[in-house]
Amino acid sequence: MYGGDEVSAIVIDVGSYSCKAGYAGDDTPKAVFPSVVGSIEQTEDTDDPKPEKEADSASDSKNGAKPMDVDKAKTKRRLYVGQELEFRRDHMEVISSMKDGTVTDWDIVDNIWNHAFRRRLLINPEEHPMLIAEPSTNTAQQREKAAELIFENYKVPALFLAKNAVLTSFASGRATSLVVDSGGGSTVVSAVHDGFVLQKSVSTSPVGGEFLTDCMMKSLESKGIVIRPRYSFKKKEISPGEYKIVDLDLPNTTESYRLYCMRAIASDVKESVCRVPDTAFDEVAYANVPTTSYELPDGQTIEVGADRFKVPDILFNPSLSQTIPGIDGFADSIPVRGLQRMVIDSVNKCDVDIRKELFSNILLSGGSSSILQLKERLEKEVLEESPQAARVKVMASGNSVERRFSVWIGGSILASLGSFQQMWFSKAEYEEHGVSYIQRKCP
Repeated sequence: MYGGDEVSAIVIDVGSYSCKAGYAGDDTPKAVFPSVVGSIEQTEDTDDPKPEKEADSASDSKNGAKPMDVDKAKTKRRLYVGQELEFRRDHMEVISSMKDGTVTDWDIVDNIWNHAFRRRLLINPEEHPMLIAEPSTNTAQQREKAAELIFENYKVPALFLAKNAVLTSFASGRATSLVVDSGGGSTVVSAVHDGFVLQKSVSTSPVGGEFLTDCMMKSLESKGIVIRPRYSFKKKEISPGEYKIVDLDLPNTTESYRLYCMRAIASDVKESVCRVPDTAFDEVAYANVPTTSYELPDGQTIEVGADRFKVPDILFNPSLSQTIPGIDGFADSIPVRGLQRMVIDSVNKCDVDIRKELFSNILLSGGSSSILQLKERLEKEVLEESPQAARVKVMASGNSVERRFSVWIGGSILASLGSFQQMWFSKAEYEEHGVSYIQRKCP
C-alpha cells in the first residue's frame, strides 16, 4: 500500500533519554535530540518570561483573584525542544514527558513529535506513514492516545505501533529472543516469541542509565568534587595558555536546569571511566584499585577510583546504591532485583517449550561503552543461576551506534519490508472503526 520509492515511512522512537527519528530503510536516524524539554510559564499578553510569583502578584493587584485562578486563566507554558534546551534561560524548568517508562504529559510528547517532523526532518507528516516505537509496558489507553494524537494532529495516512523489544529483536535478525534494554529511565527485560512480546514475561527495574549517573554525581560530591555546569562560568586568559575560571552570577537559573547540566557532565564521566567488574563489587578488594583521570569542563582534573567499578555493578546489586551518600533508598514496597535475577524471572514466566531458546538468545540493547563487559558478566551470572541443561548465550553488537539505536534500526527494517505494507493502520480505518481498532492492527 505504501511501499516503493514514492513515499518513505518515518520511524520515530521517543525514549526516556532521547528521541530518534528518520526514514525507514536508512541505517541510522537523521535526528537525535533529548526527550526532555525546557518549560517557562508565560503570561498570555507578553512574550517575555516572568517568574511565577511576579506574574501572580501582578494579576492579584488588578483583580484580586487568587494566584491559582490566575495561573489557570492568564498563564501558558512555552516549551523549548532539542537544541533550544542547550541555551540557559531565566526561570526555565527542565521536565520530562515520562515517569517509569509511561507517558505522563502528552503535550510534551506532541511537541517532541512536531519538532522531529517539521524542524529536524523537514517533512509534511500528512505525506508519510509513521511507525512509532513504544515501551513493552504500554497500556491499551496509552496506545490509543498516541494513535489519536498522530491521526488528529498530523493527519498521517497510516500508522503502526511497535514494541521496543520486538524492534530490537528484528534489528538482530531474530524472531525469538530475550531482550534486555537498559535505557535512561529504567531497565526492561522482555521475551519476544515469533515477533510478539510475551507480556507476562516483562520485568522492569528503576535502575537505568540516569539512576547510575545520579549515583556517580552524588559519589563525586561526597568526595568534595564540585561539578560546575558549563553555563555557570567562563574562562579568562591571564597569560598565554593559562586560564582563570570566572563564576557567573545567574540567580534566575532553576534548580532543574542546573541539575540537568550537571547530569550531562556526570554522565560523560560515567561513560568515560566506568567498567563493569568481572565479579561482584567488594569495597575491600577494590579499595586500592588504580584511579583513572578525567578533566572536567572547568579545567579541574579528577581521579576516579573504586567508584568506576561500583557504579555499574549497581545493575547487578541495586542495594549497593545505599552506600552512596545522598542517594534515596528504593521504596520498600517495590523490591528491586539485579539484572541477572530479572533475566531468570522473565524466562521462568514463559512456557517451558521456549525457555531453552530464550536462554540462548539474550540480546543486550544500550549505548554504554562498557556493554561488552556487561555482556560477559551477565552471561556468567545467569549461567550460575539457570538450570544445568540451559545453554546461556548473551549477545551485544560490537558497534555502539547499532546498540544505541537498536530499537530505531529495527523499526527502519520493519517499515521498509514489502511484506509489511499491508500491516499499516490506515487513516480510513481509523475514521471507520475508531481509535480502539489499533489494538487489532498493532498487537
